[in-house]
Amino acid sequence: MATLVLTALGSVIGGPLGAIGAAMGGAIGAVAGQAIDGLIFRPGPQSGPRLNDLQVQTSRYGARIPRIYGTVRVAGTVIWSTDLIESSSTSGGGKGQPSITRYSYSASFAVALSSRPIAGIGRIWADGNLLRGAAGDWKSPVSAFRIHHGGEDQPVDPLIAADVGIAAAPACRGCAYVLFEGLDLADFGNRIPSLTFELFADAAPPGLASILSDLAGEPVTHAGDEDEPHLAGFAAEGSNLRETVTPLTDVFGMRWREREGAAALGRGTWTGRTLARAHAIRSLDGRAVEEGTKRRDAIETVPARLTIRHHDPDRDFQIGSQSAERPGPGLREESLDLPAVLTATQARTLAGQRLRAAGRERSRCTRAMDWTALDLAPGDIVALEGEPGRWLVEASDWEDMAVRLTLRAVRAGARPDASAGDPGAVVREPDLAQGPTSLAIVEWPPDGATLATAPQVCVAATGADAGWRRAALFRTLTDPPGDEPIGRTAPRAVIGTALTALPAGAAWRIDRRSYVEVELDNAADALTSIEDDALISGGNPCQIGQEMLLFGEAEPLAPRRYRLSRLIRGWRGTEWAAVTHEAGERFLFLDPARLAAVALTSADAGRLLTLKAIGSGDLTPAVSHRAIEGIAMLPLSPVHGRVKPAGGGDLSIGWIRRSRLGWLWSDHADSPLGEETEAYLLRVTAGGIILREWETSTHATLYGAAERSADLLAADGHPLRMEIRQRGMWGLSRPLVLDIA
Repeated sequence: MATLVLTALGSVIGGPLGAIGAAMGGAIGAVAGQAIDGLIFRPGPQSGPRLNDLQVQTSRYGARIPRIYGTVRVAGTVIWSTDLIESSSTSGGGKGQPSITRYSYSASFAVALSSRPIAGIGRIWADGNLLRGAAGDWKSPVSAFRIHHGGEDQPVDPLIAADVGIAAAPACRGCAYVLFEGLDLADFGNRIPSLTFELFADAAPPGLASILSDLAGEPVTHAGDEDEPHLAGFAAEGSNLRETVTPLTDVFGMRWREREGAAALGRGTWTGRTLARAHAIRSLDGRAVEEGTKRRDAIETVPARLTIRHHDPDRDFQIGSQSAERPGPGLREESLDLPAVLTATQARTLAGQRLRAAGRERSRCTRAMDWTALDLAPGDIVALEGEPGRWLVEASDWEDMAVRLTLRAVRAGARPDASAGDPGAVVREPDLAQGPTSLAIVEWPPDGATLATAPQVCVAATGADAGWRRAALFRTLTDPPGDEPIGRTAPRAVIGTALTALPAGAAWRIDRRSYVEVELDNAADALTSIEDDALISGGNPCQIGQEMLLFGEAEPLAPRRYRLSRLIRGWRGTEWAAVTHEAGERFLFLDPARLAAVALTSADAGRLLTLKAIGSGDLTPAVSHRAIEGIAMLPLSPVHGRVKPAGGGDLSIGWIRRSRLGWLWSDHADSPLGEETEAYLLRVTAGGIILREWETSTHATLYGAAERSADLLAADGHPLRMEIRQRGMWGLSRPLVLDIA
């Protein structure tokens, strides 16, 4: 039975292993046959998977969980999940304002990865894109992530226990799995993405014998002159051990042998002996005995091309394919799926070695030897007198007082392949760290197109590193106290700090003398220069402090640092903030696509807005505060004020109003009023004290001589100034200030 079984196994793995016979008294053959026959062909839980199986995530009932060795990228099997969890947040809804409800979706689920313990998890991919980096940073939000390493004392996961009950919750001992709690699905079309995981199942690359020992549940040792092959990673699953063993033993040219009653693997052991013809048996009891036979298979029995498909670490463990070819006739090609981690060069070298070995091993012979060959066992390598090269003993039988040997020619040494393998081009998503989040709040002036009835506020966010990818956003409430989720930030905005104080500047013209130096928070961002026509059309808008302005020139000074010049100051009616700058103010590039709107109501005007953001790289939330003025709801300050004598000491005061509805200047036409009625509040001040105030419905007034004399007396030497504010539906504009002393 042992002879038949092992011959069948040999034909499966690329050539007969032959019989393990009884060399010393007939007992060894039976023991060896039983040990290896029972090890290889008994029913078992493992077989070699096709490589594609490891890349496709499943949730089939009864699906096999692979045993992982070393470091491999696998998809795993979803073993538990919740339904999609819908969350909503409502904001707005104040007096005269609609409420806004935002919906988001998340899921919690567990994925089984290995039916033996693992050391840890590295990177995780979702739909082919990095979800978790090598540093453990998350590219998309997840509330919690737990690794169950597969130990025999593994506890029940608390979330699964809460879902199905502690009595029904499995601990999955001996099975390594991970649990995602609250994975945000916004980046994945509101569905659970297809995930693949980089496992670390062993601290160091395991040896082939140790892998097979674990699979078989019995010791398998390495026996041979060459070093034991070690694999950076390997995955095994299936119904029997033979299908797992076959690709490994085949590609490494390993053969089964018996050692001290247990199975061993090796390419063979060189004994240093030459079987001399003088010890050959030629006759027994007067009968002639055939000394031996020799056979050489045709070269066409060897594949002309051998391809090995494998997991390539240089391709993020995706499938690689390397081939080797032999010269000579023949067209047959063979392909071997090996669920092991090999570099392109390793795979190409193995393919070349197997082809050369197959060419050499076409030669076989038999020998009938005297008692001096009794100690030879399968796996020993000898030389034959009169034959070149070395020969592997495949079978040894004691019959009719002769040791009958079956031998196969083997290669001597392991000549390396002449050329290195090429893994090919790979599109790899950079594993960029997220870094801590920084946050900025911007309140927009009127946009000139609509009449705002609530403050127009946006939030911008970025990270310290190039991998930052948005953050969850919260608004801090006072009644009742707490943090209300209001969605997510927009994609990474360009935020920085003004290193110098921006000089005071005149509005509505190109300032070619002033400049300011800024440093960006994120080195992945950049500022660029534009021509004057683009500048005049509103190109390169930014905010420094409270002033909005445009810049035409962005001169790089150092990494992340720029000098901005050729400026248009006081953009969008913020000329009032052009004279109050200092170093250290926040710089923000105003790209609408990178700003997230914050829904507010008219009741929020005059209140302090506090926002928090927490991204995957944050240990604590980023916080930003801003006092909301509601400037989008208010008229713009009047402009072009004039003071003229009107006779008798009276002064004629005039100005031009601006509208928050319509920014373009039209010849021979007034801008629309944009308010229910036209009204202005006028105040005379001195030393910060209001001396007098009145209202008018036209954009001109008369400041009488008597009032002026009284105000000069009350001013006590301080200069008189007049403030002119337009009254709108929601409040007063900023003042136009005129000197009238």
